[in-house]
Amino acid sequence: MHVPCMALPGADTFPFRQGWEDGDVTGTLVLAGTPIGDVQDAPPRLAAELAGADVVAAEDTRRLRRLTQALGVAPAGRVVSYFEGNESARTPELVEELAGGARVLLVTDAGMPSVSDPGYRLVAAAVERGVRVTAVPGPSAVLTALALSGLPVDRFCFEGFLPRKAGERLTRLREVAGERRTLVYFEAPHRLDDTLAAMAEVFGTDRRAAVCRELTKTYEEVRRGGLGELAAWAGEGVRGEITVVVEGAPDKGPEEVGAEELVRRVRVREEAGERRKEAIAAVAAEVGVPKREVFDAVVAAKNAEKNTGI
Repeated sequence: MHVPCMALPGADTFPFRQGWEDGDVTGTLVLAGTPIGDVQDAPPRLAAELAGADVVAAEDTRRLRRLTQALGVAPAGRVVSYFEGNESARTPELVEELAGGARVLLVTDAGMPSVSDPGYRLVAAAVERGVRVTAVPGPSAVLTALALSGLPVDRFCFEGFLPRKAGERLTRLREVAGERRTLVYFEAPHRLDDTLAAMAEVFGTDRRAAVCRELTKTYEEVRRGGLGELAAWAGEGVRGEITVVVEGAPDKGPEEVGAEELVRRVRVREEAGERRKEAIAAVAAEVGVPKREVFDAVVAAKNAEKNTGI
């Protein structure tokens, strides 16, 4: 059983905890999960925290207003915006409020702060300053999609949003081509078809996946199937908030591939724009052999070409 760091003996000697436990810093940063769709999924503590916080930092103050109205609560403290555009500038201000003893509540548009949403910078800065950081657990699109996908959930990794540019997207997908854990991605609806097509190209058209759309909302939909099938479906147009869950790579063991084929695969990737180091690592993961074996094959081929004058 995994024991959280805060419960370990001697954890009170960690520098990042010393400040608030000694009473030097009395403020508290509270990360609060908000509904990803149905407002009735709001955790019971959320209303109390909204009413009692000295400062409420919200990704979108208009959406916060709608949420508080739905919950029947009025924030007594100051409400400020905290989003990607002002995150760097506003973080020091909020840390000073915390250092002065304020209780600061951080909420995003949906789900938990910091998970592909604003929050990481503030948490890191608060920890560095010795501020206590706690959370109001709430809905999570990542965990909800995993649970509904029908795919293995004992081991998974969250990959967030893929790059928008096609070449960068393919490179990122190739980096995890051999990953055996279930993969979870967020994606915009207008890019879903391109993303699924790229996944089918890299992972294979038959790799199982689930596209979870509008989770907990009126038009919730979970579409399951092979990546090729899902890419064709998405080509017809899809709307709403999207979470994609992809089955991990099958454990087939090392593939029987000769040195000549290893070199060929590396060169194909280099011609596609990958750097040699990245191409070697990707081929090694794809085939299931040590990177050194692929590197040696590439070097041997290069030396052979020099000796023959090619």
